[in-house]
Amino acid sequence: MQKSFHIVLVAPQIPQNTGNIGRLCVATNTTLHLIYPLGFSTQQKELKRAGLDYWQYLNVYEWQDLESFWQTHQPNKTHFFFSTKAKKVYFEADFTQGGFLYFGREDAGLPPSILTTYLNQTYKLPMQQGVRSINLATSVGAVLYEGMRQSAIYHSWI
Repeated sequence: MQKSFHIVLVAPQIPQNTGNIGRLCVATNTTLHLIYPLGFSTQQKELKRAGLDYWQYLNVYEWQDLESFWQTHQPNKTHFFFSTKAKKVYFEADFTQGGFLYFGREDAGLPPSILTTYLNQTYKLPMQQGVRSINLATSVGAVLYEGMRQSAIYHSWI
């Protein structure tokens, strides 16, 4: 089985973040999944501008809701959820087989029902006390590259 990563953005609101994440996905051969509702149009110029001229090379799928996504990609041990409310840090996750990396909307995160259901697969990025969160695109980049490090996907690129 080939190891690969999928970024799953659940209801993202800021086109520049999604554009930046799209560019990251192209650079890392990662698939991007956008779960509706989105806070922008995928035709919006800010989205394309943040993705620069890479958007045309992006492997991106749009889903009407999470249930539709899960009909095709049923959650299992390779589905990882990220939240500032998690107890475990992402360094503890086993990304060696690749997987689906879920991130919620910038202003609210993932729905509480997901965090409760997948408590053992929910992780956070460590931050100083008093800092509410870091940028979504920054979070995605940090987690994705840790996953790539663990799974050694990048070795053929160097």
